[in-house]
Amino acid sequence: MILKGLEVGAIAANCYVIGCEETMEAAVIDPGGSASAILRLIESLKVAVKYIINTHGHIDHIGANRQLKEATGAMILIHADDAKMLTNPASNFSMFMGRSITSPPPDQLLAHGDIIRVGSTIELEVIHTPGHSPGGICLKTDNIIFSGDTLFAGSIGRTDFPGGSYATLIRSIQERILCYDDNVVVYPGHGPATTVGWERKHNPFL
Repeated sequence: MILKGLEVGAIAANCYVIGCEETMEAAVIDPGGSASAILRLIESLKVAVKYIINTHGHIDHIGANRQLKEATGAMILIHADDAKMLTNPASNFSMFMGRSITSPPPDQLLAHGDIIRVGSTIELEVIHTPGHSPGGICLKTDNIIFSGDTLFAGSIGRTDFPGGSYATLIRSIQERILCYDDNVVVYPGHGPATTVGWERKHNPFL
């Protein structure tokens, strides 16, 4: 599997490009900004982007949706409970950052348990993990979880935004992430990668 990450936007969110080495079909996870840098990475990898997947609808994870869709024609995917954030600057918080940024509406709404197939070798399982936002998701493939803003190295996502819930987020992590083996690698929406085992043992919130 092709896997490359880069920090994007003013809040240094992690954007990931994953691709099938057999077909060179790819998905971009959380293009939160820096559209030109993401497009340069896509070009350098020589992949064709089929999907833009948002782990949730906050501006730092959707900010470059429009530019990427215009450049690649990729489908935008997001959980149904966060779909309205794409087209509403108040809901995605860009309005409160002095901007008014929207994304095109989703081409496909996601639900817990859905499988997103990228090329012939990658299957991403959608894991609904509300708490940071109502429609927050993680994506599981092989020995990897892309955790969005659900779980960070040594921390968890904020729950003080509208639609957030600390109790819900902790339950999501305990029931839907910590159920995996210790050696599963977690690629979060901000900060460095970690593992399920490290977080299980050392994360002060858990």
